[in-house]
Amino acid sequence: MAETQYDVIVLGSGPGGYVAAIRCAQLGLKTAIVERELLGGICLNWGCIPTKALLRSAEIKHFMEHASDYGLKVAGKIEADLEAVVKRSRGVAKQLNQGVTHLMKKNKIAVHMGEGTLTGPTSLTVKSDKGEEKLSAKHVIVATGARARDLPFAKADGMRVWTYRTAMTPPEMPKKLLVIGSGAIGIEFASFYNDMGADVTVVEMLDRIVPVEDKDISAFLEKNLTKQGMTIMTGAGVEDLKVSDKGVKAKIKDAKGKVAETEFSHCIVAIGIVPNTEGIGLDKLVEMDRGFIQIDGMGRTKSKGLWAIGDCTPGPWLAHKASHEGVTAAEAIATELGVKGLHPHALDRANIPGCTYCHPQIASVGLTEEKAKEAGHEVKVGTFPFIGNGKAIALGEAEGFCKTVFDAKTGELLGAHMVGAEVTEMIQGFVVGKTLETTEAELMQTVFPHPTISESMHESVLASYGRALHI
Repeated sequence: MAETQYDVIVLGSGPGGYVAAIRCAQLGLKTAIVERELLGGICLNWGCIPTKALLRSAEIKHFMEHASDYGLKVAGKIEADLEAVVKRSRGVAKQLNQGVTHLMKKNKIAVHMGEGTLTGPTSLTVKSDKGEEKLSAKHVIVATGARARDLPFAKADGMRVWTYRTAMTPPEMPKKLLVIGSGAIGIEFASFYNDMGADVTVVEMLDRIVPVEDKDISAFLEKNLTKQGMTIMTGAGVEDLKVSDKGVKAKIKDAKGKVAETEFSHCIVAIGIVPNTEGIGLDKLVEMDRGFIQIDGMGRTKSKGLWAIGDCTPGPWLAHKASHEGVTAAEAIATELGVKGLHPHALDRANIPGCTYCHPQIASVGLTEEKAKEAGHEVKVGTFPFIGNGKAIALGEAEGFCKTVFDAKTGELLGAHMVGAEVTEMIQGFVVGKTLETTEAELMQTVFPHPTISESMHESVLASYGRALHI
């Protein structure tokens, strides 16, 4: 069997893998990508993008139900056509999958569809229905991503116990839904199904929901979701699930230690991820921690020529982090192969934003107030409520706030945290600021357009120093 040779082979075509391949090709490297399922990976086909399409449908339904708040009348009852909502979501995913296919052709990237297995640091076999082929390269980038973690006592069955994948193409609309886990995935699906009319209960083992966020954000979101009709149980755990054709019976221990059995029609398990690193020949080639490939700041593993990026490496496990790592690894590889003029920098995890697209949205970057204090910073903290923002009031979206955390001695922006309308779009302003190592002085002198919700960002900075104008 002849062996096909490349400069770079990327194993996995998610937002890390396909971006890495494109950047390699742009830099003049002969590049191939290996994908076992769909170009674009989980994010594009079964994650970030289609879930946002679902949430947009839920948002439109929410606004229609509150049309009278805007002086509008809607005739008849507002009903959700779940099949049509899902069909739209799948259409969006398909369109973007086709877009990635086009990008591969445009950049002359060879695509090998099949199951890739490493036979060494820079060689692999690809098995498909057409047989087996051997590939080798000067460098290989592993970008195999991750999958949902199962409950040990209740495996996902696609009928009553779901992971995010089934939750995106549900066999039926849940009447009473149990969501286990309140990270981004759990809260987004809880928000979607609640808006669609399900009776939703969220169970979180830790003492607050979205526990990676600032405590003030967690408290506000819990209060808001409860107001929307959700049942939120923190400091609680599901001890057992009994699954039947009719639904699930869950034994839940609450924060006081009391155990009660409750019936639900369906359950979504959102308790984290498992990296896709087993069975692909990595065992003797890389160092791992709980299955995650250990890398340096550029993506190098311990084996020369073998790199890794994205969700199969240490977190945060976010699509935009994977894409950035892909570009960094591609440029580091190109530099090693003699391409001049590149200056790749190691990823700074402190500047990676996090976004959760529930209703209301939440977004953040950098340290929480608590983490900043734990790190030894003397801090200045400011909060500005959306009720003081003209655009938020005009939109009918006056619930929310922006919070900023600064180092009291240097003025360095340590973190920013927001909850409310459009905050996932606004957070990038603070990300740019942190990347440029801004202080409160530059942010105070920045002119924010009026009327926009982004003015609340400016006000929160001013509030950190006792200078807020509209509260």
